[in-house]
This record gives sequence, structure tokens and C-alpha cells, in this order.
Amino acid sequence: MVVEDPDGHADGCRQCGLCCKVFGDRITPTVMNLYTWMESGRTGIMKHFSVCLGEKKFARADHITQEDLSDVTSIELRNPETGGYVAVCPFLCRAGRNRYLCSIHDEKPEMCCNYMPWVWGETYFPRCKALDGMVQQLYLAKLEGKEPWEPEAGT
Repeated sequence: MVVEDPDGHADGCRQCGLCCKVFGDRITPTVMNLYTWMESGRTGIMKHFSVCLGEKKFARADHITQEDLSDVTSIELRNPETGGYVAVCPFLCRAGRNRYLCSIHDEKPEMCCNYMPWVWGETYFPRCKALDGMVQQLYLAKLEGKEPWEPEAGT
């Protein structure tokens, strides 16, 4: 199943949640993400992150002000109740037997928006189920003598 993103582009995601289960405990939003969440009043998102201000001053992200943003040196995903590390992304919600959705999809961190499991290197994730279909499409394109990035005729 191909999922349309809010901008109307098909991204091939099958919403299996595997990448969020495996990498979700390492979400690191940008300072700009924090600013956007502050402006939107999204304290429910911000409370899941701890920030380091300056050298060794730590605070929950929902307890800082916009003036503090210039002093942020790191941002970590944390359990808002215990302050400990989390095992999985707290925003991942089960929507069916094998289907998961992001509860903050419209305002998810930049690293989640930019995640592409098919790019070799830092983000490559060979266990991504969407890659199965992509590999098949690349193989079929090669058999037809086309470059996989060529648009279909008439588009």
C-alpha cells in the first residue's frame, strides 16, 4: 500500500512501524522543531525531550523559553515521568494488526520527515518492507532497458 504524504507525494511507506520501533528511541529534533512546537503550543510533544543548555544545565523542553533556544547544545528523547531513556518512539501508535501511525505526523521532527531507508549510508535500513517493492521496480525497469529514475511516457 502506498501512502500519500501531506504534500501529495507517494513515499512508498507501508506503515509497518519497523523503522520507528528500531530507531524511534534516538529521535533528536532540531532547535527549529522546538521553536515550531513552542509557537504551536505543542507542550505535549516537547515534554518528551530533554535539552542541555550551555555546558551542564538540563531541562525538560517544555520548561524552557524561546530565549533559551540559542543556548541549546543537545536534545534527547526522554520519558517525561522518569527522565530515563525510552525504548521506542512514544509517538508511534498502533492502527491495526500490522499498521502503525505517527501521532504527531503533521509536526514530527525534521529527522523523521527526512528519513529515507533506501539511501545507502546513514539512513539505509535494509529491513524496511517498502524496499521490497522498490527493488522489484528497479529490477523491472532494468529488464525494460529503462533507467529507474526516468518518468513514464506521457508524464
